[in-house]
Amino acid sequence: MFRSVDEVAARLAETGYLASPAVATTVFLADRLGKPLLVEGPAGVGKTELAKAVAEVAGAELVRLQCYEGVDESRALYEWNHAKQLLRISAGRDESWDETRTDIFSEEFLLPRPLLTAIRGEGPKVLLIDETDKADVEVEGLLLEVLSDFQVTVPELGTITATRRPFVVLTSNASRELSEALRRRCLFLHIGFPDEELERRIVRLKVPGLGEALAGSVVRVVGALREMELRKVPSVAETIDWARTLLALGADTLDEAVVRDTLGVLLKHQDDILRAAAKLDLDAV
Repeated sequence: MFRSVDEVAARLAETGYLASPAVATTVFLADRLGKPLLVEGPAGVGKTELAKAVAEVAGAELVRLQCYEGVDESRALYEWNHAKQLLRISAGRDESWDETRTDIFSEEFLLPRPLLTAIRGEGPKVLLIDETDKADVEVEGLLLEVLSDFQVTVPELGTITATRRPFVVLTSNASRELSEALRRRCLFLHIGFPDEELERRIVRLKVPGLGEALAGSVVRVVGALREMELRKVPSVAETIDWARTLLALGADTLDEAVVRDTLGVLLKHQDDILRAAAKLDLDAV
């Protein structure tokens, strides 16, 4: 998809995703080497958006597996359409079981889920396995076959192998440690909070109506909040939301009243809001 690291950065920027040199380099290598990309970092720093941006610049279909506690093979790989199978069995009562079985375990009755969808077909695809760390450990075993050989085994149909490998992005908030077997199959990228200059550029890009001076003030205040001992520090997503909030309120500058009234946009816990209100010194930022 990409001929150079600079092309990665330029094409992602066209979609509104400003990539750091480390991000652009790792995306280029994942594409060139055909390796899955494991992206870790706090929530709201752009891990999922990176997969969406890559899909957009590549003109690829985005196939997303949203992980959660309890997600299993039927939700990740495939399942059979049992209701349709029962109807088929009822309609063919005069047939032998061998004839019926051959029919009901065919493509017509197969419901592909994200992992199987991603490796079938000729078109370009980006497979996003989002919040991998929220899935049970057993799910990682399902991923190993897909990420090693890009194939899925359906006992009734055989092994289905990808004719065109998808670009794979796994995201993790590091709520639990992923297995070494899974990590070995991936290139690793950590996305943390951006530096002040990059975050200011992101804010200006996402909230173009915000003035340069106010954008700088927003980023500096968010940076100060991240230095505090809070339960949940604001991410880039909250920075953008706060900038949009200030624009909607018609604020030209930051003062104590505006900051106090809008802290709930940045912070999601009452004790964090109280601590920030007591400790934040606007004159110092």
